[in-house]
Amino acid sequence: MTRILTTVLVNAVALAVAAWIFDGIRVGEARSGTAEDVITLVLVAALFGVVNAVIAPIVKLFSLPFIVLTLGLFLLVVNALMLLLTEEIADAVSLPFQVDGFWTAVGGALVISLVGMALDAALDRD
Repeated sequence: MTRILTTVLVNAVALAVAAWIFDGIRVGEARSGTAEDVITLVLVAALFGVVNAVIAPIVKLFSLPFIVLTLGLFLLVVNALMLLLTEEIADAVSLPFQVDGFWTAVGGALVISLVGMALDAALDRD
């Protein structure tokens, strides 16, 4: 249970950093308060974790030839697609989370990956 909570919090911090860096990534409503934004951020982070745990391995398996051909760079595209899928699912369940376009998703996926790796290394969750 602790590992799941830690993963959700790491995802939440990584999403918050990506939303802070990119204007095209927005979490929460413009008129909502900070507490509502934090709750939305944690819910979106949990949704992002589920998408990465369930759907991402299947997509990575089917795109393995492209991943090998591009020496792993295609994983950035897969991660961007997972971020866009998270946006679509969040929209379906009425969570205010938006990503404006593919290239914003690629940049956001890169930031989320880097921040997630840094936080994982700092927390040493083995």
